[in-house]
Amino acid sequence: MEAEVDKLELMFQKADSDLDYIQYRLEYEIKTNHPDTEGKKNPVTLLKELSAIKSRYQTLHARFKPIAAEQKETKNRICATVNKTMTVIQELQKQTDLEWILSAGLFSQRLFSLAAE
Repeated sequence: MEAEVDKLELMFQKADSDLDYIQYRLEYEIKTNHPDTEGKKNPVTLLKELSAIKSRYQTLHARFKPIAAEQKETKNRICATVNKTMTVIQELQKQTDLEWILSAGLFSQRLFSLAAE
């Protein structure tokens, strides 16, 4: 899950960087190659729209960051709870001399493979 969060964060950073580059290139292109033409959409308006889109991406990223942190914290709490549960199960097995169908090792391996997904 952490890898996915990191991947999304990198995607947001790349999108932000790409938008900066596009804006820079458009401004340069307009200044050097395209004189004012009638009947076409104003390039300055297009740049303002691009800035608005960039702002929306930044807002989305700001909203995403606390959610990612909460997901990580929740995952850690779940893993800690499962580890405590496994300890209790192992103690019960020792005290009662019973064997559970799922041994602690197999259960732990399955759990951690699910947590990694």
